[in-house]
This record gives sequence, structure tokens and C-alpha cells, in this order.
Amino acid sequence: MADFIEGIIKVWNGYGPSFLNGALNTLIVSFIGTVAGCIIGFGVGVVQTIPVDKKDPLWKRVILTAVNLILKGYVELFRGTPMIVQSVFIYYGARMVFDYQIDVWPAALLIVSINTGAYMAETVRGGILSIDPGQTEGAKAIGMNHVQTMMNVIIPQAFRNIIPQIGNNFIINIKDTSVLSVISFADLFFTHKSAVGALYLYFESATITMAIYLVMTVTASFLLRLLEKKLDGDDNYDLATTDTLAYTSGMLSYHQKEKTLEDFK
Repeated sequence: MADFIEGIIKVWNGYGPSFLNGALNTLIVSFIGTVAGCIIGFGVGVVQTIPVDKKDPLWKRVILTAVNLILKGYVELFRGTPMIVQSVFIYYGARMVFDYQIDVWPAALLIVSINTGAYMAETVRGGILSIDPGQTEGAKAIGMNHVQTMMNVIIPQAFRNIIPQIGNNFIINIKDTSVLSVISFADLFFTHKSAVGALYLYFESATITMAIYLVMTVTASFLLRLLEKKLDGDDNYDLATTDTLAYTSGMLSYHQKEKTLEDFK
């Protein structure tokens, strides 16, 4: 046990700043990738839920059908293949096929973003479809078009419903960015491999790496739950009204009624 602790101290003394820098890089690419993926997912999910009716013009039906096929192919491709394979395909494939050497950071952000976007697209689509159809009918009844209905009625409700899944994707990205070491992205796992290659203390280095990953994911989970609680609002709401007849309905205490009636006088 003493040798194990000494090994951990040795690894940390030699690579402590590198571990922290790797953890920071992991958080940055995970956060930006999750935000970009959510934007992609919302775009794809909204397009996939555009209603197509036989009464619509032929050109609209053809375009929407073609676009939906492309988007479905994108979703299935990036949900059905591992991120590590996508990393190799994009980073090394760009150089072989297009003779273009993409930098590591842009490649990492692109990979995480489009991968997250594919998963978020299905989440958003499900969130939109989970909203009561009566909401859409009501919006159309007051003269809203499809875009106005989505932006003002459906998406705000769907967003609240899928907040837990967005947080889940962020936590998954914190862990899954470890595969980016295959393109030499200097994340936390890449630092772990570097420390092992220099010191040959695999278990000790893995212990430090695991502890840092755990701190990041637990902290992210805690903050996301605070956000969910904030979005939920208060448990109880007081009905706000200016109708003087409501004061007789028992919503106000006796002293509140007295004060309110005096104000009206």
C-alpha cells in the first residue's frame, strides 16, 4: 500500500499540471461540443417534425422528403458508429481524401459536436412529439404559423423536458472524449497515457485519472440538477389577479383583504 501511495505521489509530482491541463481541455471540448450538438440537434429535430400533408405543393413534399432522408442518414451514421472510428475517419481521412490537414482542436470540436448532434436530434424529435397536440392546435387557432408555433409554444416546453438528457450527454462527452487521444488531442486520458509511457506506473496514473473524471462528472451532475430545480420554479404559486371579485374567493387572508379594499377606496 505504501508503494502504491508513493507511486501516486510520484506521478502527480511529475505530471500534476499536465493532468489539470488535460482535464481543462476535456471540459472545454465537452462543453462546446455539447452546446454545438444541441444546436445541431434542435435544427435537425425541428426539420424532422415539419408536418407534410397531401394537400401541400409537390415541390414542398419532394424537398422535405429528400431533406428528411439526408438527416435520417446523418443520425443513423453517427449513432451507429463509435466516436473513435469517427475520429480516425475525419482527422486522417481529411488528409488522405482532400489533402487537407485539419488541426487537432477543430477536429476534436467537430467530432464531438456532430456526434452529440445525432443523439440530440432524436431527443429533440421525441421531446417535440411528446408535447400535447392541443398546444399546436391552439397556437394555429390564434393565427400562428408553424415557425411561430415551434419557437413560442412547442420548443420552450420541449427544451424543459429534455434538459436531463442534455445534461446526460454532457456527462457522457466528458468521458467519451477520451477516445480523442487517438488523434493526439491533449485531453485527460492522453495525459494519462503520456505519464504511463514515461513512468511505467499504469495503475497509479489510472487512479489519478479516474478520480479527476469522477470529480468532473459528479460536479457537472450536481450543477445540472440545480439548473433543473431552477427551471422548475417554486413548488407553490399565488394566483395574481386584478379582479376585485376574486377577493371574496378565499385567496387572500383577512388582513390582506382589508388592506386591499382600503387601497381601492
